Amino acid sequence: MAHTQLHPLWIKYPSLKKDLGAVVELIEQNINLDESDVKKAIIKMIENGGKMLRPAYTLLMSSFYEIDHQRILGLAAAIETLHAASLIHDDIIDDAPTRRHLPSIQQQFGKDVAVYAGDYLFVVVFRLLSKNHLDLDAIQRDIQYLNNLLAGELNQKDARYDFDMTIERYLKQIDGKTAELFALATTIGANKENAPAEFLANAEQIGRNIGMAFQILDDILDYEESSKAIGKPTLEDLRQGVYSAPLIFTMATHKADVLPILQKRNDISDDEALVLDRLVKAHGLTPAKELAKEYTRKALAEIENLPDKPAKKILLQLTTQLLKRKN
Repeated sequence: MAHTQLHPLWIKYPSLKKDLGAVVELIEQNINLDESDVKKAIIKMIENGGKMLRPAYTLLMSSFYEIDHQRILGLAAAIETLHAASLIHDDIIDDAPTRRHLPSIQQQFGKDVAVYAGDYLFVVVFRLLSKNHLDLDAIQRDIQYLNNLLAGELNQKDARYDFDMTIERYLKQIDGKTAELFALATTIGANKENAPAEFLANAEQIGRNIGMAFQILDDILDYEESSKAIGKPTLEDLRQGVYSAPLIFTMATHKADVLPILQKRNDISDDEALVLDRLVKAHGLTPAKELAKEYTRKALAEIENLPDKPAKKILLQLTTQLLKRKN
């Protein structure tokens, strides 16, 4: 099994880096497949890695109240595996050729192998949950999060090519497809036996607001950075009919300029996409950035309410970086 190179982000947090390395090892140990294209695809996904923000938040939030360390590593592994599975399926749906600056699994191995790889990772998720949760209530709670995650994806699918798309509907989408997983990450290690109800509610809101800010910033980067920098084709979402905050804000004030281009759907030319890009940069990025800042401010205020333990300082530092990240 290959050794994943963790993101440089974790160098200044050696203890957390060590635990994240253990999380990767746990995921690898739970891939019980014979040698096959599906196994190769999964290993490739793990090798390529990511920032591993979600399991990091799981590890940090779990440190506020006593919990078996090996068990929390298993739950953090479930979170990262779920994230990986959702990325594979997203790339299949979007027909995305790249992921994290490299060819996507469906591009390298074909869509059939990618589907099987994503499906198998969901099996790994449930295996890790069943091994590391102590009671049925916790598993049922996590299944509700998974249900909400899928509902967010379906909401986005139903809203494709909605030329009257509103910020309210967009926020509902990303609450399901992105913020839900962050909320699960910040709450999965805590339960009513080892943490007060007030802490659980605060942890859930921290994850949700972080997830909202994270997705809005991702959508901003689609316009601010080149496709080489963000690791996926710039403005491809336009042709797929997926409209994010910067474009929605632009549509609210310049619909007459934007609508004729959007109505071409899959046939938007590169030149027309460039016109849209310029409009969005002029009119949509500033209000979108303000929206991201609003959610980040909420998350930071909620983290300030946590008990004064070492993890609190790290949580504040990591979450502040959400406003500064460039890739």
